[in-house]
Amino acid sequence: MSEHIVYPRVYITIFLVLLVGTVLTILAAFRDFPGPLNAVLALTIAVIKATFVVLYFMHVRYSGRLVWLVIAAALFWLAIMFALTISDYSTRSWLPIA
Repeated sequence: MSEHIVYPRVYITIFLVLLVGTVLTILAAFRDFPGPLNAVLALTIAVIKATFVVLYFMHVRYSGRLVWLVIAAALFWLAIMFALTISDYSTRSWLPIA
């Protein structure tokens, strides 16, 4: 079984992309966007950075279909957990205050 060879140029490029993402996160933290846009922007940048880390530094991009299936299942489970948490949180205002 041969391993995929990743050139250092790819790692340097991803490192620079992550640095740019970090700078964007810092710049966005000092800006005041209307409404909940601050959290949306910060989470969007974080998801993009996490995607690059998973794909390149964890070598998922060059893995087989079983690894992709495990990643997809984990993301599906995370979506279920978020949906349950959000549904619980959004219905708490319906309860009477005792």
